[in-house]
Amino acid sequence: MRYLPLTDDDRALMLARIGVAKIDDLFADIPAGALASGPKDLPPHRSEMEVERILKRMAGRNLTASTAPFFIGCGAYKHHVPASVDHLIQRSEFLTSYTPYQPEIAQGTLQYLFEFQTQVALLTGMEVANSSMYDGSTACGEAVLMAHRLTKRRKALVSGGVHPHYAQVVQTVSHMAGDEVEVLPADVSATEDLLSLIGPDVSCVVVQSPDVFGNVRDLTAIADTCHAQGALLIAVVTEVMALGLLRSPGEMGADIVVGEGQSLGNGLNFGGPYVGLLATRQAYVRQMPGRLCGQTVDADGRRSFVLTLSTREQHIRRDKATSNICTNSGLCSLAFTIHLTLLGENGLRRLARTNHANACKLADQLSAVPQVQVVTQSFFNEFTLRVPGNGARVIEAMAQQGVLGGVPVSRLLPEQSHVQDLIIVANTEVNSDDDRARFIDALRAAI
Repeated sequence: MRYLPLTDDDRALMLARIGVAKIDDLFADIPAGALASGPKDLPPHRSEMEVERILKRMAGRNLTASTAPFFIGCGAYKHHVPASVDHLIQRSEFLTSYTPYQPEIAQGTLQYLFEFQTQVALLTGMEVANSSMYDGSTACGEAVLMAHRLTKRRKALVSGGVHPHYAQVVQTVSHMAGDEVEVLPADVSATEDLLSLIGPDVSCVVVQSPDVFGNVRDLTAIADTCHAQGALLIAVVTEVMALGLLRSPGEMGADIVVGEGQSLGNGLNFGGPYVGLLATRQAYVRQMPGRLCGQTVDADGRRSFVLTLSTREQHIRRDKATSNICTNSGLCSLAFTIHLTLLGENGLRRLARTNHANACKLADQLSAVPQVQVVTQSFFNEFTLRVPGNGARVIEAMAQQGVLGGVPVSRLLPEQSHVQDLIIVANTEVNSDDDRARFIDALRAAI
């Protein structure tokens, strides 16, 4: 029997108390296209053994990152994670711990979060970083809200090179607040004229580098124009490995840097959990969402750690909190910190160079394939291809040959017809010469 504790009278009383006529009224603010029109087409009740069989058959249809040459990126990347990372984070004191609500008791947790913050600040070229967030996209949404609080303006300008999922999150969190978001059309070749659009009404400009199409962008001129107009520059980095080779966003004048830290220490995991990064300048720390762990000394003069800033709604600030959707992804941030500590600065730089070199090798090989054009001219480990016909069909045909060849741009921007023949391809340190040869063969066959 199903356990249904409420009667119709109970439900009627609850609805009357909150002032709505029916349950559907509770979802009035959700866009119609996001609401299910009815029950999902799922099979009826099955036994546990039958469910296992059905799910195993479904899982068997997947072509996974561990079983095929893998060239998918676009915000989530396949990198080698040392076995020691998983071994260490599975220690019981790490694996079973949760957010420290009595923080000073959890000195070990505070210390590794402090180390994580230090690493993120160094990578991004910023003065202060929080102790992580859900993922890169929600960190981006939070950064826009933070910029609104700092500038007292309510308009965000989002570059056409920002990952569409990140742009959609910004639009979602801005919608209910009544904030304005202008998302520019897809900027495949990084030629958009952002500078002319930055006016005195703009709170912040959101730019990604390397962008979703792989273009490495110099943010200096954009930062200068933002500052001249009283706006803030939010820099987005979805491939944190790139910061081992490229100039940091802080060096180029960014005011807030957000990104996805999955590339360090965290596997793909079919979409999560991942670890969001947010770093900013010291002057803006009071409006930074999330938690900030600090270092001090105790009564006996010993090094110790404290929760310096905690602006979530669960704490004393309640409705005055800077955020109510962020948390720190503790275990994922620990994996990030362990992996980066094992690499060290020199190791990260060597790994970043390997990523870039592998991508250059593949781009050079692709230049010899008829009907294929490498669109991105300046890239790190990811670039965009133009292929004949429909990119999604090419990717599907490659998958049928056992190669996961990239992300069709039409999947990210289905409403924009001029991107239907584009594919975003990533090539990291895990791809071998044999993998690249199989990619080329599968692509030739697919087109």
